[in-house]
Amino acid sequence: MLLSDRVSSVELHPVRYQFAAVRGDSYDDNWLVIDGTVTTPEGNWSFADPCLLTDEARQVASWLRAVAAGTVAVTEPDAEGQLSPDTWFIEPLLAFSLADRSEDGAAAIRIHLSLEAAPPWQQGDDGADIYQYVVGMEMDTAALLHAADQWDLALTPFPSR
Repeated sequence: MLLSDRVSSVELHPVRYQFAAVRGDSYDDNWLVIDGTVTTPEGNWSFADPCLLTDEARQVASWLRAVAAGTVAVTEPDAEGQLSPDTWFIEPLLAFSLADRSEDGAAAIRIHLSLEAAPPWQQGDDGADIYQYVVGMEMDTAALLHAADQWDLALTPFPSR
């Protein structure tokens, strides 16, 4: 799935289960390794980490469709300026929030990248807060729906086990 605008992009792909063999544990059996490639004006990097459970991965497409439908509320920073994503997962490497919506239906989304998914210049920085590094981009309804469809298709080989 490619999320992009004229300035930045985040490409995400589920590549495999963390553990090839089923172990009988609902968590261990369903961790997906997500491969990410990020391009921003600040720099480019990539990551690969088991950061989404199969059920969580399906929530990404649902969130994109909800943003496209206009049913996701804008998330503002709190009084201290900290951002809280509206869609987050057990492993806090990846999260999503809506920054703004224009009258023509375009949405300014945020992809929050933390820990192993954060830019290399922030990794290992004890002062870096979870969810505070974001890649923002503006996407129209068609692009959001296309990304959701791409993500669903990429998840087809990875049913819950």
